[in-house]
Amino acid sequence: MNALSIHLPALQVIIPLLTAPLAALLRQRGLAWAAATASSLCSLAVAVSLVAAVRNGGLQTYAVGSWEAPYGIELIVDEFSALLLLIVTGASSAALLVAHTSLGKEIAADRQHLFYTAWLLALAGLSGIVVSGDAFNIFVFMEISSLATYILIAGGPRRQALAAVFRYLIMGTIGATFYLIGVGLVYMMTGTLNLADMEARIHEASDLKPVLVAGGFITVGLALKAAVFPLHAWLPNAYTFAPHSVSVFIAACSTKVFLYVLLRFDFFVFQGNLPGHIMQFSGFMLPLAVAAVLFGSAIALMEKDLKMLLAYSSIAQIGYILLGASLVSATGLTAGIAHMFNHALAKGALFLAVACMGTAYGVLSIEGVAGAARRMPFTAAAFVVAGLSLIGIPGTAGFISKWYLVLAALEFGPGGALLIAPVLAGSVMAVIYIWKVVEAAYFGEAPVAGGRAEAPWWMLSVLWAVVLLNLYFGIQPMLPLELASEAAAALLDRS
Repeated sequence: MNALSIHLPALQVIIPLLTAPLAALLRQRGLAWAAATASSLCSLAVAVSLVAAVRNGGLQTYAVGSWEAPYGIELIVDEFSALLLLIVTGASSAALLVAHTSLGKEIAADRQHLFYTAWLLALAGLSGIVVSGDAFNIFVFMEISSLATYILIAGGPRRQALAAVFRYLIMGTIGATFYLIGVGLVYMMTGTLNLADMEARIHEASDLKPVLVAGGFITVGLALKAAVFPLHAWLPNAYTFAPHSVSVFIAACSTKVFLYVLLRFDFFVFQGNLPGHIMQFSGFMLPLAVAAVLFGSAIALMEKDLKMLLAYSSIAQIGYILLGASLVSATGLTAGIAHMFNHALAKGALFLAVACMGTAYGVLSIEGVAGAARRMPFTAAAFVVAGLSLIGIPGTAGFISKWYLVLAALEFGPGGALLIAPVLAGSVMAVIYIWKVVEAAYFGEAPVAGGRAEAPWWMLSVLWAVVLLNLYFGIQPMLPLELASEAAAALLDRS
């Protein structure tokens, strides 16, 4: 076991990457799904093992091919990356467990093995971004995950999925190009791609102007990939028109991975070497975060399509994460990082409930799911509990990170109390748009008479497992909070 534990960072990427071609060969739908699900669950088990290893033994490193950094490729797992790995692998596993049923109506049987191949490549790419210790391999895994995600979204049953993919492809390509230009400029001035070595060498550069320009390119590029307001235009349609199980996967983890890389660069690489950089980061991101909370929540209030409503809600939740990070304090960063985990639980559960509703309803609008509580009582109840977590009701996971965000705002100074207003306003608007769905489901008249048509038991089992995790981490939040606080301390120590 000790010999195997040494290779855990590499296994996190290798398992889905090697299973992908196997899934492509298994042309029968059931076999390809089984291989993908087993691979994802193994990746989740590796992520859990890495969390335990990080909590017990600190930083986990792996030198690929025994070539030590900075000359070789280094994989690194610390508290921050361990938490992200839990989010990525957990979201993938939950989504795949329900995909066997939901994808049957959305993807042609003769193409499903290729679809699961793309899924595994997306999982490998996102995991690779999180564990990579050098900037160029982050770009490589970024492209692997992005190209695979385009395929996943294009599998949506509606024709609008193709337009959504095209917009995502254009904006994602621009973001990746900006990132690569920035990395090239830093490499030109430091001669290294290893993040730790890059951080140590930047101050030796004869001219910091190219590094300043690089910081701008990297920040904007990653903000595009993370759908930071106002660079969010690709996200609503991508979430809405993707297959239901794909929406579960990408809504829970995709943008958070790129926010992770953004924070790594701004706090780890640039801050110690560029005077005043972190204050510039705060001054730039703070108003955008507040605008994201208000804009995303306001648009969600007006949406009638259920998935579009949840997509705009995600823009607001990205704003909460950035708001915590832009306060540049231990409490603020802890709140932002913890909210990555808590929002993944809440939004993952909500999109899982939507996937369950999709088994009985063709049109997933607020009017279309009227009376859903009578036809699908367990699904409707799960949606309510997950919605309470998204709002931030005490006793749910969502409350923990929002409470820490309020504490961070109070610590910010005289103007910090003003930042509580958008946090509370976003939560109040979340109450309204979640209530719109609940009101239709519980008190609305069904447009078409029909008997009970609850989702299959295995879909409900996965849905309620995630819902109960929202309640468990609302009562026992120590695991994500410990990882988030350690990650925040490490980022601030570097800065």
